[in-house]
Amino acid sequence: MMTWRAISALATLTAALIFSGCESRGVAGGSKQSTEFIRTSCSATAYPSLCYTSLSAHAAAIQQNPKLLANAALSASLDTAASASADMAKLSRAAGMTHREVGAMRDCVEELADSVDQIKKSMAEMERITPSNFEAVISDAQTWVSAALTDEDTCMDGFAGKTMAGGVKTAVRGKVVNVAHMTSNALSLINNYATLH
Repeated sequence: MMTWRAISALATLTAALIFSGCESRGVAGGSKQSTEFIRTSCSATAYPSLCYTSLSAHAAAIQQNPKLLANAALSASLDTAASASADMAKLSRAAGMTHREVGAMRDCVEELADSVDQIKKSMAEMERITPSNFEAVISDAQTWVSAALTDEDTCMDGFAGKTMAGGVKTAVRGKVVNVAHMTSNALSLINNYATLH
């Protein structure tokens, strides 16, 4: 099984090779089409503006490739989830929280850690895709991302209700909603890639 460092290094290398290939063929100027491809693809997601702003900077590497777009969306989702997970872990150690907030934070940290693992598993699956195993592997990738999204929603559920008001709830929900939106977009782009195959 590939480690996260290996997956990240492979994704970076793939993007670098694609970008250098574009430059060597004189296609770097074709990024307008790539940007438009990202905009059009993102318009089919639940959060098109977030999708476009998180991925448009990678237009040269993505080009007009649905698989590379899905991989870039997964990578962006992973970065956001990992950052939120680290922030939640720090926040969970803050003083002044109620007993219920402490319990909800602990659960949320665990849910986000699971979400990060599931996004990593999906990224590893996407790297294994070949024409002969496409359907099985893409189905596994979709399952992992769906599970990550469920974990993110479960984290937010822990802060639902009037008894969970105040700064902790606002901070947690703000971060986790952003993670959930990124993950939702990644799942949409994977689903789109699956239908194009």
